[in-house]
Amino acid sequence: MIITHLIQRADWERAQAVGTYHAPSLDTEGFIHFSTPEQVARTATRFYAGVGGLALLVVETDKLTARLVFEAPSHPTHDGELFPHLYGDLNLDAVVRVIDYPPQPDGSFAPPEGID
Repeated sequence: MIITHLIQRADWERAQAVGTYHAPSLDTEGFIHFSTPEQVARTATRFYAGVGGLALLVVETDKLTARLVFEAPSHPTHDGELFPHLYGDLNLDAVVRVIDYPPQPDGSFAPPEGID
């Protein structure tokens, strides 16, 4: 199964230099936020509207070394929809593709093509 993670390009470059990705949310919430390919455009628009410099990590769940759980968000906004949460660092070999993910002219994000 494929899941996605939104990340600033500079943070991805740092993760590659270190060899793993430890998101700030691991320290504050205990997990890294992910979205399915179907969820990511709504998530990006809600939390990153108009923000440039984003990359979309495409992750193969079978390659993850930390525990992945599909859960309701702490602030329900998607009618009971479950989101993937990773309870540990993201091992970089699970990232199968990295896509530049710029906002559209109105600040929203389009669904990514060809990753599901």
